[in-house]
Amino acid sequence: MASPFPERGSFPERGLARRCRIWQRPFALALMGIALCGCSFDLGSLMPEKDKPQDAPKAAAPAESAVSAGSVTEAQAHTAKAQALVKSGETAAALDEFNRAVGLDPYNAQALYGRALIYQGNNQHDFAIADFTAASGLNPQKVEPLLGRATSYLALGKVKEAAADLDEASEADPHNAQVWTTRGQAYERLGDKAKAAASYTRAVSLRPRDDAARSGLARVGG
Repeated sequence: MASPFPERGSFPERGLARRCRIWQRPFALALMGIALCGCSFDLGSLMPEKDKPQDAPKAAAPAESAVSAGSVTEAQAHTAKAQALVKSGETAAALDEFNRAVGLDPYNAQALYGRALIYQGNNQHDFAIADFTAASGLNPQKVEPLLGRATSYLALGKVKEAAADLDEASEADPHNAQVWTTRGQAYERLGDKAKAAASYTRAVSLRPRDDAARSGLARVGG
């Protein structure tokens, strides 16, 4: 299993609502499709860089008990099974496996990220944001959790938060076209046409057939 990424400008309220409806679901589905089909993101790159994160997810962390080597191994097996289930389209069963994995090892960034994508696909964006945040804390320099969290922020209308994540993601991986396209959408919604145009332009230079970026560039007059 290997990426999902919306926030507000000076558009009239009616126009903004319509744009939210247009962007939100197709874009979230596109990002989840990329992540789950292995077309872009390598979930294996989300292995923790340290044995323990600075801030473990409170809801997932076992009370006053260390994670054993056996639990880590078992969690990895559940994660692998979940990834296979996702690829087969069995997301409900995959979610159960990710839950088991996180229960055994709350520092399993792969399981947290995979579970977040499923939550996001189910429009459970608050849960998705919590898991993306935990995965990002385990791997601060990885783009995937930042892009995923930004997408859920956008879906909730928290555009400034999304833009901040996308700024960080674009610095971490300046060659990621999806990041630049999503950043363009965030800044377009914030009414910053200059940053939106710059982001869309960068996306198109990296991926010339990116229709979303090309359409965005036309909208902001870039």
